[in-house]
Amino acid sequence: MNHTTQLPDRRSAPARAGAVTAAPAPAHARARRRPTSPQWTAWGFLTPVTLYLVLFYAYPLYRNIDLSLRNYTVRSFVQGNAPFTGLKNYQTVFDDPTFAPALLHTVVFTAVCLIFQYAIGLALAVFFNQHFRLSATLRALFLVPWLLPLIVSASTWSWMLNSDSGIVNAALHILGIDPVNWLTSPSWSLTSVIIANVWIGVPFNLVVLYSGLQSIPTSLYEAAALDGANAWHRFWRITFPLLRPVSAITLLLGLVYTLKVFDIIWIMTKGGPADSSTTFATWSYQLGFGNLLPAFGPGAAVGNLLVVAALVFGLIHVRAQRKQALS
Repeated sequence: MNHTTQLPDRRSAPARAGAVTAAPAPAHARARRRPTSPQWTAWGFLTPVTLYLVLFYAYPLYRNIDLSLRNYTVRSFVQGNAPFTGLKNYQTVFDDPTFAPALLHTVVFTAVCLIFQYAIGLALAVFFNQHFRLSATLRALFLVPWLLPLIVSASTWSWMLNSDSGIVNAALHILGIDPVNWLTSPSWSLTSVIIANVWIGVPFNLVVLYSGLQSIPTSLYEAAALDGANAWHRFWRITFPLLRPVSAITLLLGLVYTLKVFDIIWIMTKGGPADSSTTFATWSYQLGFGNLLPAFGPGAAVGNLLVVAALVFGLIHVRAQRKQALS
């Protein structure tokens, strides 16, 4: 008796039932339908940054532009029904007799502060790059002006430069020099706020430039020394040229910061006396909040002029960096 071995049917149940299964979709089609895991990760990191920029940069800038193009009063500022006036607020600012002095003071304040902050910061960075004993301790002490709140620094300088009880005039008296009305004289008020701002800004330049010096190979200095180059030649032929990219970003950040300096000037002189230390930053505040009848539109217009100035210098920096990369 022959026994026939029954082989199991290895076909799947749907195939045995005669069902027709669809072919799987191509891999690239599935990739188009849903983002991959790296894409979700990228969006996850990008979303908080985008929200931050929109909420704290784009929207305030939009509101400031809107303020400068409308005739806002206190009532319309609350209700939001200010009439559109176009560029009338900007024309009001340009025709104001305070515009020319404020522009001059802003240019002088910014230029002098940048020059002295960069020069002193570079000199200190080169000095501390020698890695002598107590170098790290002294560098930490130089960071104190940068770490202090601006209101503390400005108040300290106001006390030091006080005409009657200030320590600076006391030192001048010991040296036989007549006291100077640092904060109450139109001839000295701008100089006083420049001195204070330079003192506050030097540590930032020191830190950034010192970091740039660390990236310069010491072999270049050793080769130059073997060729007979002295310290001055090594600085001008090696240090200064190789620090150019770091110097550019340091000056750009310093420019943006100095253009908008308000706390120091307002605490020390409030822009006076007789507008002798008024800059665009303090003038914008005075127009918008310093009067019983605030001029929100002109104040916003002055603030936008500062934004445009910072944007222009930023674009110049980007273009210069692009040319340097292509060359």
